[in-house]
Amino acid sequence: MDRYTPEAEPTSNMTEATGMLKDIQVERVAKPDVDELLEFYRRQKFTTPNRREKLQHMLDNTFCFVSARRNGELIGVARGVTDGCWGRLAECKLDPSCQGPACVTKLGGRIEHDESGVAKRMASLVINALLDFGIERIDAVAYGTEVDFCEELGFKPLPGVVAMELVCVAEAPDSGAAASTAAT
Repeated sequence: MDRYTPEAEPTSNMTEATGMLKDIQVERVAKPDVDELLEFYRRQKFTTPNRREKLQHMLDNTFCFVSARRNGELIGVARGVTDGCWGRLAECKLDPSCQGPACVTKLGGRIEHDESGVAKRMASLVINALLDFGIERIDAVAYGTEVDFCEELGFKPLPGVVAMELVCVAEAPDSGAAASTAAT
């Protein structure tokens, strides 16, 4: 695949017909401001690294970052990561207030109703950056309403594949409590 071009790809300066979304700038950026991104995640009630240092580490290991802004405010993000052969659309989040009326759960900036095409544009920029880098396969993990969004982008379910996670805790549990329990 040379270039990824979704049907009716929106322009980077997006204007929604009903007037709900005007002057949204979607662009690939080097790295966002960590504090601004942390605030975006908090507004979406998205549970991602909540410590500035962890978020900076995540960004340092991100291959491609795309932002969507309205009047200068960060309203959407998309990230791509890669090992050089395979890539992953690591996230695509859009403030629910910038989605259509079918956005009902409003959880974590999850894409529920991309009426304006902003999320599609962000994801397209990430996908093209990965393709330009020579990536041979791009994966995405979708939850709930995101499945429809990913399928609209051209992703297909992988037969027999089950998404799994291993929750890793960087800090050990309180060793003092364990020691006192063992001593009794």
